[in-house]
Amino acid sequence: MDIQLKPKETKELLPTDILFQTLYWARVKSRLGCRVMAFDIQPEPRSPAGDFLVLLQRYGPEMKSALVPQGPEFLPPKEDYGPFLESLSHELMHHLGPDTAFIRYDLPWESQYAREIQKGGLYGFPEPRLREMRMNMGTRSWNLRKSSMDMTVASTLVVDLDLAEKDILGRMKSKTRYNIGLAGRRGVEVQTGSMEHLPAFYDLYLQTAARNCFATCAYEHFSAIFNAHIFDSCNSEVLFLLAACDHELLAGGIVAISGHTAHFLYGASSNTRRHLMGSYAVHWEAMRQSRLRGCLRYDMGAVSPGADPDHPFYGLYRFKTGFGGRLEMRSGSWDFPIDEEKYLAFINTDNLVRG
Repeated sequence: MDIQLKPKETKELLPTDILFQTLYWARVKSRLGCRVMAFDIQPEPRSPAGDFLVLLQRYGPEMKSALVPQGPEFLPPKEDYGPFLESLSHELMHHLGPDTAFIRYDLPWESQYAREIQKGGLYGFPEPRLREMRMNMGTRSWNLRKSSMDMTVASTLVVDLDLAEKDILGRMKSKTRYNIGLAGRRGVEVQTGSMEHLPAFYDLYLQTAARNCFATCAYEHFSAIFNAHIFDSCNSEVLFLLAACDHELLAGGIVAISGHTAHFLYGASSNTRRHLMGSYAVHWEAMRQSRLRGCLRYDMGAVSPGADPDHPFYGLYRFKTGFGGRLEMRSGSWDFPIDEEKYLAFINTDNLVRG
């Protein structure tokens, strides 16, 4: 498969609904220490051209990785996923430098197993070994590895916003509609926050993480999300919504808008007064605000790929499916090792840290 790449400035990245492939996201990650690169891509002669963002992240003085967040946007046929990534990797290697251990693609493409899961043939994604066999079919080196953890999300819940508000509400489960109404009746108000409210939101975020046992991001990550937008808004917008009652902060959410898609990036809620349904109020206001800004999709983020009580994201699945969206199952993150020894050293260290 013949793929042509041409380096370019990140400020020349094309507008896209994929937030993580925008100039805005490049500036967020640059503030967090990544080196950013951008490339024009033409998969083959006379085919549509596009582009993609690459983040170079260093691990010590002798090793770095190349991360492609939710990219490339170009979608090959499912049977060509592996050969396409293999060809792209060999071309990209020429631009990355000799100390790059591996390339990690966080693919926005529909999972090769999505149809089987939706039809009930599978309960969830197969084990990594089987997924690797299918992904590498047709490749020359069988070198694509399923990452142990996805950079963003492999399964997400998307709510369509190209309807009247009453129709969006009508698609929700009755309990979700009731809880949205309940928040309003009990005096919960959702307002737009500013940078001065970020420490209070981060405290709620830490409470939420401890309650639900998930790893946290450093405060610097959140400040970068806002500062990258405040000092240069690019083509993206950030909504910072906070739900409160009687001057007490109950819940909050950070939503980034790119093109016609609103991405719910982070949510948090207090350990107290959860019966006031602050999180329901935040999501509904985020949908309303996103719709007013011309968004057609509200991407709520991670869920389990189905109603599997044993999946760590099953609680998110139960909560988010109440809003009447549809499940999108993506391919997740895939690694292409360049230096096998360095790659294995990274994987072993990463497993120790997360274990």
